[in-house]
Amino acid sequence: MTAGNILEDSAAGKRITAEEALCLFHEADLLGLAAAADAVCRKQHPDGIATFLIDRNINYTNICVNQCAFCAFFRPPDHPEAYVLSQAEIELKIAETLSLSGTQVMIQGGIHPDLGLSFYVNMFRRIKEKFKIRIHSLSPPEIVHIARREGMSIGEVLRELRVAGLDSLPGGGAEILVDRVRRTISPRKISSGEWLDVMREAHAQGMKTTATMMFGTVETVEDRISHLEKIRSLQDATGGFLSFIPWTYQPGNTVLGGKTVSAPEYLRMLALSRLFLDNVPNVQGSWVTQGQDIGQVCLSFGANDLGSIMIEENVVKAAGVSHRMTVDEMVHLIRKAGKIPAQRDTEFNLLKVYDA
Repeated sequence: MTAGNILEDSAAGKRITAEEALCLFHEADLLGLAAAADAVCRKQHPDGIATFLIDRNINYTNICVNQCAFCAFFRPPDHPEAYVLSQAEIELKIAETLSLSGTQVMIQGGIHPDLGLSFYVNMFRRIKEKFKIRIHSLSPPEIVHIARREGMSIGEVLRELRVAGLDSLPGGGAEILVDRVRRTISPRKISSGEWLDVMREAHAQGMKTTATMMFGTVETVEDRISHLEKIRSLQDATGGFLSFIPWTYQPGNTVLGGKTVSAPEYLRMLALSRLFLDNVPNVQGSWVTQGQDIGQVCLSFGANDLGSIMIEENVVKAAGVSHRMTVDEMVHLIRKAGKIPAQRDTEFNLLKVYDA
């Protein structure tokens, strides 16, 4: 079957196989791939709305024992730049987020060896006592670390955190869900199976989560598609993923080094993600790593969401890449792409539609 035939079938709603996805990546015309992904996106979102979120990434610590080769953010415990934010500092950031119409905080950090369950329970409980805000926080590596440290199951940890105020889980720490790749770029981090286990348990408990993919390190295209297969399979079983967010590795200031994935290759993977993940309703374009211009183009390559305006972002910034955007700029960008801008919450409920 030719790439053209596969694109026609996919645009018509037929599920594509891993082999067909590989064919599309290598052989499909880029604009043809975009057209098919856009057609699928328009079927799933016929209102023509493209969404964004106002939230804040709060990195409560940069101390991390994993010390992944692709990460420029972490610091060892004895480093002069190592830190752990106080509760007062975290609450000040949340108050500012709310003053800017934010609806969510994503609180994530490194794998700190001395922070146990009580640290997170107290943090979340005190936040919920003072603020009305969504806590979309802690990636699977953090959940597994807490479970190991406390001698608890993943399910037990999630239940304790939910009672304290955790609302949903972001998809951080996925990178590429192929253990051969993970052993090279993040040998101390959890396995692909453990990442999936956390998400499976979260979904079983009624929590919604997101899924991510960081690509452009040492993985092959086959590895990327294997990653997509695992996300799609778990979504078939649970239906718990709200969105999929592919983004590119940023090599600046990292041990791993290397080159940045080109914008055309990023857009090719974005479109392919929309076609392959036929059971994930929302696909997010990564203007944070690609910049505003390519972010806008994402809305023609299968993306229906552009994520956060980024009141604060530290991890990508540590790699030497920093993009910021105001609400007005986001609204203008989406309009110029021929879409209707709308602010959303974590679960993609529309909070404000900016009519033309």
